[in-house]
Amino acid sequence: MAIFQQISEYLKQLFENMPKSGFFNFTFLPKYGSFFIQGIEYTLLLSVISVLLAVIPALLLALMRLSKNRLIKGVSGAYIAVFRSTPLLVQLYIIYFGIFGAIRIPSYNIFGFIDIARFIPGVVALALNSSAYVAEIFRAGILAVDIGQTEAARSLGLSSWQAMRLAVLPQAIKNILPALANEVVTMVKESSICSIIGMAELMWGAKTVAGSTLITISPYVLVAIIYFCINFPASKAIEAIERRMRRGDRAI
Repeated sequence: MAIFQQISEYLKQLFENMPKSGFFNFTFLPKYGSFFIQGIEYTLLLSVISVLLAVIPALLLALMRLSKNRLIKGVSGAYIAVFRSTPLLVQLYIIYFGIFGAIRIPSYNIFGFIDIARFIPGVVALALNSSAYVAEIFRAGILAVDIGQTEAARSLGLSSWQAMRLAVLPQAIKNILPALANEVVTMVKESSICSIIGMAELMWGAKTVAGSTLITISPYVLVAIIYFCINFPASKAIEAIERRMRRGDRAI
């Protein structure tokens, strides 16, 4: 506790003479630092859950896109076209004020700071948007598997679905893992749009601090630094995984 107080005093002395419009005026940290810590937790939870929820509908959409039935293929294509061709902000507004305006979710906090009345619509909007992109990732991964794999599976007596499930999909998933990881990184950034509906993620914390302290730029500079510290190492880790997977393929 004493160490924390010493750090707080040091920060006050370091930044007390800076103007409120300065880029590195972090005098708000001792009082409002918890906003950014909770914002990190909220952002990561929101991003990971959204991508995980997007995977199953995305796989279904990808298989529908590969169907020979025109109606099924058209429905999937229309869904992907709509969600990829309209802004995420518009989709969030429609889902939050439209769908969840009619379906009332009781306001209840989990972990002390996550309001499910806002969290659930935000997750749904991000997951529906992400599923359109992940579906194309799955489709590309499936098409990248050599057609001979399917033919070999069918020659062993497997049905089309069994060939897809047992032979094609395991190879496709290996191919698309780096792209799925990249989608998580993208979702971390896109989740900032949920601050518009009052979700207490990083951007909401920055806007709240800026409004309360009249320190106009530094909260957003801090948020940019936090996003960079999350996404840059994650991107480098994904690149390392991709290189490792390519070495394994060459070895084969």
